[in-house]
Amino acid sequence: MKKIIAFLLAVFSFFGSFTGGIKDAFNVRASFEINPDEEGALLGNISSCMTVWSLEGNPFVNMTVNEDYNVFEFVRYIEVMQCTGGSAGRDLFKNPLDFSVTDDYDFTQLTDNCAGILALGAKPYLKLGSVPLKYTENAVAGADFGTNLYPPDNYDIYYDYIAAVARELVEAFGRDEVLTWRFSVMTEFENADWFKAQSGDPEESCEAYCKLYDYTAQALVDEIGSDVFVGAHAMAVTEGLWDERDFIKHCALGTNYKTGKQGSPLRFLTASYYDTAPGKYTSGMNPVETINHLRKAAEEYGFDNLVYAFDEGRILSSSRGSESDALLSRTVGQTYQAGYDARMAKMLFENGIEYFSAWEYLSDSFADGNPTVSYYVARLASFFEGSRTAKTKRVKNALAFGTEAQAFSAFNSSTDTLRVMAYNFKNSLSYSRKANLNFKINAPRFDGRDVKITAYVIDDNCNWFDEWEQDRKTYGIGSDCFSWSPDDPVIGSTATLSDPAARKLYFGELKEKYARCSVLTPIETTAKVGNSTLELNITLEPNAVVFYEITPVN
Repeated sequence: MKKIIAFLLAVFSFFGSFTGGIKDAFNVRASFEINPDEEGALLGNISSCMTVWSLEGNPFVNMTVNEDYNVFEFVRYIEVMQCTGGSAGRDLFKNPLDFSVTDDYDFTQLTDNCAGILALGAKPYLKLGSVPLKYTENAVAGADFGTNLYPPDNYDIYYDYIAAVARELVEAFGRDEVLTWRFSVMTEFENADWFKAQSGDPEESCEAYCKLYDYTAQALVDEIGSDVFVGAHAMAVTEGLWDERDFIKHCALGTNYKTGKQGSPLRFLTASYYDTAPGKYTSGMNPVETINHLRKAAEEYGFDNLVYAFDEGRILSSSRGSESDALLSRTVGQTYQAGYDARMAKMLFENGIEYFSAWEYLSDSFADGNPTVSYYVARLASFFEGSRTAKTKRVKNALAFGTEAQAFSAFNSSTDTLRVMAYNFKNSLSYSRKANLNFKINAPRFDGRDVKITAYVIDDNCNWFDEWEQDRKTYGIGSDCFSWSPDDPVIGSTATLSDPAARKLYFGELKEKYARCSVLTPIETTAKVGNSTLELNITLEPNAVVFYEITPVN
């Protein structure tokens, strides 16, 4: 027995010597080989889009922005859902409920907010298509989204309305400017909770949407120009009322309902992707499969150069508040979200997916508050824009047991900068194991030179949410103080934190403390590259992410 104990202690000591303790002997161990000279695809900014639910209340007119954590440093497009109709607050008329007048247009809400978006340095991405109430005699608001489910009674009157919208945008901002914007017809077009024929029949609903798309797109073409960037957003990740591939076929081969000619303009296809809860996938496809499902159909019908992206998604729900378990921002505040987002970023980079639009990045509102871990991942991932993928191979993966220890690299030859993103992720909020990561970088271009290595480590040390969870225990802020899920980091919203006393405590005392807790301090070192090789080592906490930036000093 003594010999067995001595042997085990020796084993523990051997493994523990690498990390300074027996406890760390069971860390995940992963090694990567990186070769910047083996370049691949040119990368864009996968963090370039954010989504807003509505323009009601004029959110972009004089919007407050946190200059220390300005999301508009990397966000290029603001996706505005259903901004031209579907409810009294979205319909652009002087009197949306006066059904006797169909052309009392009032586009002030739209133009004022578009001007606000431009002033912030972004471009509008406008979701059209939901039909104004006065254009559908038997309009019915969907239970989930509150907008008119049905097509217009008269498509020509609807066309005139969209044409007037487009004409107003051109007059207000100029044709050249509006041609840099994006337009989509509907959100999740095959989702029966957004749009369907009054019969509810799948085939008739498909036909109604294709007709709606043709009339909407043609109005944009006629008023803005044939180069207008117009496309469609499918649910795609799960089964809809009808097959979204039938729409793609219509755009390629069908008779255009408005022009009578073959085909319809189509510049992009986007999808939704949601997990049901942390660690619980939907019953549909994974993100890459979702996009490839659309891409395969489009390429089969001759659309070879479409843009593909995700217009909404991440995680639907988590622990329950007093009214719902829904996550307002579709993210959780725990550092789990950093690993989740880094894994998603790797998928996007490797599969030519342009972006994954986010609902929120900061704690209080769309552009104000303390940063979440999602903000940090999005900002640092945006720095990969203009680089090309560098061959990255995992050559060792020990003691993983379901952990995803992964890395992605890219090199920018114009700035001589190598970027590496790596993460220690397991799809569980309770994941608790560290990971020892080793990187061997083949760097003949840096041989004999000093390089500056800047590491950004995203873990609990720059995440205020663990302090918030402890303060909830200290001050007795229970789940009943929240309307929606308490795991959401946007606690400045009453949809999340609703209790007046808890809100007073947060804004009066805790928010300033969390500002200090959420600072991400980069770690800078230098090293000399010898034998054309640079080696890096790091131990990451559970669900943590590291971004390296490596540049020559001389």
